[in-house]
Amino acid sequence: MESKGTEHLEQQVDALIERYNELRDENRQLRSSQDQLEGERKKLLEKNEMATAKIEAMISRLKSMESSNG
Repeated sequence: MESKGTEHLEQQVDALIERYNELRDENRQLRSSQDQLEGERKKLLEKNEMATAKIEAMISRLKSMESSNG
């Protein structure tokens, strides 16, 4: 009877170890994806800032052209 209990406990421990390994691997993949996405986000924010600056410069030039013509 005791050996069945021990066997059952061993199966549970094995299942926990397997689940732990699965979750550890998944966590590594998620961290890697997060790092990649954060890098992409940073690049997009920089591009957005550059586009905003260019648009603001164009608006300023248009306003100065408008005031010099009008």
